[in-house]
Amino acid sequence: MAEIDIEKENKAIAQEYKELLRISYQKLSADDKKLIRKAFDVAVEAHQNQRRKSGEAYIFHPIAVAKIVASEIGLGATGIAAALLHDVVEDTATTLSDIETLFNPKVAQLVEGLTKISQVQKDLNVSMQAENFRKMLLTLNDDVRVILIKLADRLHNMQTMEAMAEYKQVKIASETLYIYAPLAHRLGLYNIKMKLEDLGLKYTEPTIYQEIVSKMKDTKEEQESYINEISQLIQKSLDEEQIEYVIKGRPKSVYSIRRKMINQNVRFEEVYDKFALRIVYKCKSNDEKFLAWKIYSIVTDHYRPSPSRLRDWISSPKSTGYEALHLTVMGPKGRWVEVQIRSDRMDEIAEKGYAAHYKYKQGATEESGLDIWLNLLKEALENSESNAVDFVEDFKMNLYAKEIFVFTPKGEIKSLPKGATSLDFAFSIHSEIGVKTRGTRVNGKLVPLNFELKSGDQIEVITSPNQKPTMHWLDYVTTSRAKNKIRNVLNENTKKIAEDGKELLQRKLKHLKVTLNEQVINELVNYFRLKTSLDLFYRMGIGSIENQQLKDYAAQKSNTLMNFFKNKIKRSSPNTADADIHKPEISSNYDMLVFGIDQDKLDYTLSTCCSPIPGDDVFGFVTINEGIKVHKRDCPNAISLQSNYAYRIILAKWIDSSQQEYKAILNITGMDTLGLTNELTKVISNNMHVNIQSISLSGEAGIFNGQVAVIVRNNNILKRLIDNIKKIDGIEKVTRVYKN
Repeated sequence: MAEIDIEKENKAIAQEYKELLRISYQKLSADDKKLIRKAFDVAVEAHQNQRRKSGEAYIFHPIAVAKIVASEIGLGATGIAAALLHDVVEDTATTLSDIETLFNPKVAQLVEGLTKISQVQKDLNVSMQAENFRKMLLTLNDDVRVILIKLADRLHNMQTMEAMAEYKQVKIASETLYIYAPLAHRLGLYNIKMKLEDLGLKYTEPTIYQEIVSKMKDTKEEQESYINEISQLIQKSLDEEQIEYVIKGRPKSVYSIRRKMINQNVRFEEVYDKFALRIVYKCKSNDEKFLAWKIYSIVTDHYRPSPSRLRDWISSPKSTGYEALHLTVMGPKGRWVEVQIRSDRMDEIAEKGYAAHYKYKQGATEESGLDIWLNLLKEALENSESNAVDFVEDFKMNLYAKEIFVFTPKGEIKSLPKGATSLDFAFSIHSEIGVKTRGTRVNGKLVPLNFELKSGDQIEVITSPNQKPTMHWLDYVTTSRAKNKIRNVLNENTKKIAEDGKELLQRKLKHLKVTLNEQVINELVNYFRLKTSLDLFYRMGIGSIENQQLKDYAAQKSNTLMNFFKNKIKRSSPNTADADIHKPEISSNYDMLVFGIDQDKLDYTLSTCCSPIPGDDVFGFVTINEGIKVHKRDCPNAISLQSNYAYRIILAKWIDSSQQEYKAILNITGMDTLGLTNELTKVISNNMHVNIQSISLSGEAGIFNGQVAVIVRNNNILKRLIDNIKKIDGIEKVTRVYKN
């Protein structure tokens, strides 16, 4: 019986291999096929005794990764071979020298890069996930294909992680949303980005994901017939103009719908452009731009466009290489529909990103946006002296940033991330120009260095040989290139000042009978809430630490031992008031937060970024100086914390009901009708018996806006309160806000 199963499995493996060759984006020569076959044979033999958690033969994973690399990313034979071999050195007896002997240097180099990444990910001694990401990004210095294959590997792992423990699923999904999806976006792999985001949401917010998927299924038929209705009218006009084209209806991704619901504070039903229409046309290269605008004209003859939602990425392509015209039109029944117009060449670049970009670039001399970005990234990686988390945060911001297009004094166009300043522009021209910037003019007018640029601005940089960057400059720039260069220059000055500061600190502490050693340095860094000893010595050198502060530290140090014992006795004493809370007759009256699998009762504080209240889904985060902070699962910072500091996350949940009370803030909007304020306070105070801590109401031109801070015992009461407020005649929307 087992033999029949193995025979069946071998047939399935052979079938997968044939499929891999068939779906390859690149044309494969006889030599290419030989290379892929050899890699396949080596991988099959190396993984022959391995099985995945699902029970299937392990070889199905490298083949699946190779299929993504071949069809969705569009790499050639070298990339496909490396994808087949990507786990061989890490997981089997095959060594890197075996790969170097059997294959060409390029395949060996890619496998080595992928092996390095795997080792980084599994290194439990690395203090932060961010350091792992920095090391992974360093492989871009060798060959960008390493990252592309890693993206395919991550996509297949995300597609097949049902068998994993829930905490592992959340960690992997958080990493995916934090860095891998933005990387896919930056490399122009929009399909892969969309899949990674949707799968990331599936595991980080499963209830919301399933809810959106279910609602999309319910409305799918209606949406499709609506899209067909619009398409038929446009098709008729395009046929009359004898344009060769294909029209595709494209549903928005689950993740993008969720993001719109959060950003616009709306329900699923209120997200207006859940479907998009894509028109892909065939043409000669010299007619490409002309035809795009002709199709735009045809579409807008039938449907009125929204002037604020036209995006022309044909005249100024994104730095990812993406080109298209996007417009939003008012369709039948008063609904907005997004229409994307692109040629088959543009469509290929949008689908395959990096690979298609280089297929069409052959013979071109102009450096592409993607090349420029890769060079900037290499520069940032080589020069970065910032800590890993800062580096990854800066890098991530530049991955997803929307772009603006500005001009030099000579009329050359430059692409910068949205939010970039005039000082960012100076550094984008050249680092040395940035460092010597004395002032900037935008459209002929002198502006501050932190002036935020808009598309179409023309910028002139005024330099001076005596100019030097200051600490304030780090607040004036947003791009990682500018930040890294400023930090590097500042660090050179800082180190000199810090050396003097250390000597000064040593002398002053000696007078206070404290010896400067490693322990004292660490205590002082924590005492002044600094990050490193360099910060401490630098502040000492510039005189920002006063003598009285050092005296206070020395006095506290002498009392530390006594305080430690006092706290120990206080915490462990069974006679404290806290111990009474655990008695059955009292505990039923409290909402308690417990931590970990054993449901320990620990000291904690509620984070101000998301203000959790009893009943919210939460997790604990162990901080360095402030103990355990409790965050909501959907806190804006959750993905970053779970990805960068997975080892500091602890399970947390509320138990029991509560007599304790918590503050929640509600934003209320509606139509300003007579008696609305009276009705609102009646529902909150009289009917629900909820205390109002503060209330701020205003009405303008028939619109009512209010913010009410209420004191509630738990999430269930808050939900009931929101539902009851929504029932008041004239109330349009009630939302909870998380910042005071």
